[in-house]
Amino acid sequence: MSHILLTNDDGYQAPALPALARAFASLGAVTIFAPDHNWSAAGHTKTMHKPLRINQTALPDNTPLFYTTGTPSDCVGLALLGLVPQRPDLVISGINQGSNLGHDVTYSGTLAAAMEATVFGIPAIAASQHIVKETPEGDLAFAASFLADLARQVLARGLPPNCFLNVNFPALPPAQMKGVQLTRLGKSVYHDVLIKRHDPKGRPYYWIGGDPPSGEPEEGTDIGAIARGYISVTPLNLDMTDRSQLAELAGWKLLLE
Repeated sequence: MSHILLTNDDGYQAPALPALARAFASLGAVTIFAPDHNWSAAGHTKTMHKPLRINQTALPDNTPLFYTTGTPSDCVGLALLGLVPQRPDLVISGINQGSNLGHDVTYSGTLAAAMEATVFGIPAIAASQHIVKETPEGDLAFAASFLADLARQVLARGLPPNCFLNVNFPALPPAQMKGVQLTRLGKSVYHDVLIKRHDPKGRPYYWIGGDPPSGEPEEGTDIGAIARGYISVTPLNLDMTDRSQLAELAGWKLLLE
């Protein structure tokens, strides 16, 4: 039987975790290790400047649940460094409330947890639910079941070194989804604005605000798949080397004087 580690960046009380625990119970033992509060847009952050606190409890079905003051990537690191006795065979991060498409992968705490597992050599899947006002959570039971089926194949087939999967679900009832597309990353469009305000003493402080990001729904991309009603599955790789640019840089004659 396999051992599955569940985590997220929405916090240990997120409704997706019990749904995932139920769906993955047939694959083997399940352990949850999640942050004690929301870490959205935390990126791949590792806590090294302050101590981490950890608490342990369980879901009503007795699934072990650890939660920590640390980040999503801390959750995975702490588990793999020995706080969870049995080393997991697979890490599932999510199901995030909000999609993680295109350039979002560089900001996402959900993706960061999957990256941390990949650094340790553990296969990982990050999962996110695109949301609109009418469906703020999506169908978590359906999404968890889809991920469990995908996980069975990952456990049977494996993933290459440095590779993990990024799954995004459209904001549609399952019956209205058109299928699954294998995609590449799309191009996100951000609408950030700087908001300046003043505290009661007249000192300025700032928020980064603005409308939610959008994207170019190009065919074959994760953004395009979600826009057309498909589940998007994108294989990502930690090796971000631009190999074509290596050849270009070789012609620059970068010599020490």
